[in-house]
Amino acid sequence: MRIAFTHNLQTSHDEAQAEFDREETVAEIASALRSLGHEVARVDVGAGSAATLVQALEAVAPDLVFNTAEGTHGRFREAFYPGLFEQLGLPFTGSDAYVCALTLDKQITKMLLARHGIPTPRWLFVDADTDVASLDVDSLRFPVIVKPNFEGSSKGITLDSIVESKVALRARVEALVGKYPTGLLIEEFIVGRDIVVPFLEAASPSTGGVLEPASYRFDERVIGKRKYAIYDYELKCVASDAVEVECPAPLAAGVRARMLELSKKVFAVLGVRDLGRIDWRLADDGTIFFLEVNALPSLEPGAGIYLSGALAGLTNTADVLDAVVKSAAHRQGVVVAPSPFSRAKKIKVGLTYNLKRVVPKHAGDDDSEAEYDSATTIDALARAIAADGHQVVRLEATRDIVRRLPDAGVDVVFNLAEGVGGRAREAAVPAMLELLGVPHSGSEAATMAMALDKAAAKAVVAQAGVPTPKALVVSRPDQPLGALRFPVIVKPNAEGSSKGVSPKSVVEDEPALRREIAAQLSRYRQPVLVEEFLPGREFTVGVLGDAHEPRVLPPMEIVFVEPDSKHPVYAFGDKLDWTKKIRYDAPAKVTDALGAEIERVALGAWRALHCRDVARFDLRCDADGRVCFIEVNTLPGLTPGWSDLCMIAEAAGLGYQALISAILAPALVRRAAKRGAGPAHGDKEDAA
Repeated sequence: MRIAFTHNLQTSHDEAQAEFDREETVAEIASALRSLGHEVARVDVGAGSAATLVQALEAVAPDLVFNTAEGTHGRFREAFYPGLFEQLGLPFTGSDAYVCALTLDKQITKMLLARHGIPTPRWLFVDADTDVASLDVDSLRFPVIVKPNFEGSSKGITLDSIVESKVALRARVEALVGKYPTGLLIEEFIVGRDIVVPFLEAASPSTGGVLEPASYRFDERVIGKRKYAIYDYELKCVASDAVEVECPAPLAAGVRARMLELSKKVFAVLGVRDLGRIDWRLADDGTIFFLEVNALPSLEPGAGIYLSGALAGLTNTADVLDAVVKSAAHRQGVVVAPSPFSRAKKIKVGLTYNLKRVVPKHAGDDDSEAEYDSATTIDALARAIAADGHQVVRLEATRDIVRRLPDAGVDVVFNLAEGVGGRAREAAVPAMLELLGVPHSGSEAATMAMALDKAAAKAVVAQAGVPTPKALVVSRPDQPLGALRFPVIVKPNAEGSSKGVSPKSVVEDEPALRREIAAQLSRYRQPVLVEEFLPGREFTVGVLGDAHEPRVLPPMEIVFVEPDSKHPVYAFGDKLDWTKKIRYDAPAKVTDALGAEIERVALGAWRALHCRDVARFDLRCDADGRVCFIEVNTLPGLTPGWSDLCMIAEAAGLGYQALISAILAPALVRRAAKRGAGPAHGDKEDAA
């Protein structure tokens, strides 16, 4: 079965993303679904606009959507994606839009369940329009807990959330209502412990899908000095190592039976489907109180739903997810293959690259293969691609790739090939793939050829209104130099990896310029670019995504801590050993205004050059602080922990696996769209 796995990928540790899925969780879920025999396309709903999401879903054409997307803002955020799937006619896992909207509203959920006899602590609701002084707090018994009405993952809950007096209550409400203006709950605090009851509709028919209750054990070293033991934001999202899920929860037989009975009723009354979780509070005297229900429960490794599922015979992640898929498929009339483990056809991903065999150690060494990749990098890439369930076919882009590529039978290509010669060398492999009709990651051949030619790229970008320093292409030492303003920098026009760039590349007069031009023409046997030198801050910016909805990662600054000259440059030697003279600030320390300008320039260049999937832009400020485009790398380095883009992604919360998946994802979408129009190259089994 073809599954679109929709999710919000957590890219920062901000509270706003606390409910999003970490890369480890996304990778684990995708891997488990693939192990069940499904073809899985990861779809990060936060990576573009709603229109982009619709295009991606239509391209994938899934039989089923496996949904964990939480949404980004608003009281309807968890319901948005199920509502969209309903409108598109796509079957999906989990509850419908109505249930997701209902369960996100704690107060409405409590009101509805109270009418059906479900015990819940007394509460008051306040929002930004409430007159706090007029609250009937005498109707509540102190202590009370103040918490956001429309948030999960314990957002907004701290030790200060529990208040013991009217004065403290007013202060706490006033402190929180500005941050959560849509509403707060003031709820009687039940002294006791939290119990969670997971739900898997297809897992336990005898209990209506209700699984064994679980509880939490907290490290005494962390909570020993606390007056009240609550599972607050710090324990859930910061100090999670101090929390252990205990399953089954230690409960008296009568309490357990009552809790299972009440849970079954809650899930039925609310209409929760496929999976869910109820949070109960068990008072010290054994009384049970409903707190809230989650229609999108955590599926991260170690979550209670897996531990409770194991007691129902679901011994691993794949078993639990299989129960979710089967429940949703049965309910919506989707046919699941009877033998899901057997014959799923893995996507065959070609990995095209040039292997580095000449390794320079110093700035003056042979740099002819400086842009090529080491065997270590290729191994890391192959592992990352295979970790998403694909079959990897390594294709070194030597001259005989012209013969080997058509016979490789690959479905899609992850392209890192730099080429072996000429101004259009980076376009060679993409051009062959386009001729063969094989989708590939990265920009099209035309963009690759233009981007490698620094002067051509600058001309196109400048024509689009993006600032770039004045420059001139020089092909002979005695060529007239025009009206460039010194100092200027000299560099090969069609090289990457800072080849040819050293402290000597920046010159302040014509004789020195003539000497540097002659030296570089002799060494690189190609025209050189002479460009007015910009003295300001230097940034490099990674951009990911399809051509129309790119995602700009936070910029990284190249900080010159021990410059060789008064005109420091990011030289080739610095990339061989950056520890002495260079510091990388990722993310860069910039003002909001400067950050917005950096993003504007990067996006302007991206669009002008028609980039797609991935690119890294080198930008530098002039003497007035204006951000200017210097050049673009449409094949940025991908060495884990070392390459600029990898450091940028890591600082943005994207691990190596997530970065590689993000680069490949648009190509997989293009492949799916192509399959919708007919079998792609390499899809003989599908065509049969």
